[in-house]
Amino acid sequence: MTTVTQLGKIRVSVYADDHNPPHFHVASPDADAVVRIRDLAVIGGDGTHDHIKVAIEWAREHREVIALAWIEMNG
Repeated sequence: MTTVTQLGKIRVSVYADDHNPPHFHVASPDADAVVRIRDLAVIGGDGTHDHIKVAIEWAREHREVIALAWIEMNG
């Protein structure tokens, strides 16, 4: 696992040898979700929690960073 960023209590991560489609994980003490990189759609977990929304807003501006982390970890 690579932590791409930490936004207070919110962690945005990419896992090695993970399944397609390319995605990232958002975790906080109160919420967990899996978000597809291509369109920032929540594909697993709770997409309604405010922590997930904060992470997705951050990802809008940093999608390239997340995509590069995915490629480095998963080819």
